[in-house]
Amino acid sequence: MLTPEEWVRQHVIRFLLSEKKYPASHINVEKQLKLHDTIKRYDIVVYNSDGSIRLIVECKAPSVKITQDTFDQIARYNLVMQAGYLMVTNGLGHYYCQMDLENERYIFLKEIPSYGNK
Repeated sequence: MLTPEEWVRQHVIRFLLSEKKYPASHINVEKQLKLHDTIKRYDIVVYNSDGSIRLIVECKAPSVKITQDTFDQIARYNLVMQAGYLMVTNGLGHYYCQMDLENERYIFLKEIPSYGNK
């Protein structure tokens, strides 16, 4: 069913494929993640060629405001997944950051790198 969140997710996938040139084989959608003792579901994960996680994307419906809670949610996922980049979007606003895992902080970016760029 095409829910508002699914609409955003489909547009992000198209953006990753056509604009950022990520191979479809590197993109994984809506799978389970065990976080502490609970099962969560991530929206989109993009892998590097070596199997490490390059990007986690959290999609919200356009009516959902992006808040600190949204970043906290994706940051919790990243404690387990250790991605290099995070993206949070509601289809209207998009926020990108690079992870500084050593110092446990994010560095906000204007955009995420295309496939093949660091």
